[in-house]
Amino acid sequence: MFKMDTMARIVRRIPITKARVNLGQVARRAHINREYFILEKDGIPVAGILSADELEDYLEMQEPGLKAQIRKSSEEYHQGKSRNSAM
Repeated sequence: MFKMDTMARIVRRIPITKARVNLGQVARRAHINREYFILEKDGIPVAGILSADELEDYLEMQEPGLKAQIRKSSEEYHQGKSRNSAM
């Protein structure tokens, strides 16, 4: 379930182009340091980045039945049953 630590969270606002160039670093900081990033395009917030664990916890709070779907998807991925999505 959703865990709150006593450590203050850092929320950073960065241009989406800077996030794209530094995506590996941004993802690592979200995962390891539990930082949040708000991505902006022309100064307008358009998306956010947070750790996968926190996203799963948030989604579970929004829709309780979603946890089983997340667990199944994770199991399929670890079994090599996932496929690349075309974007």
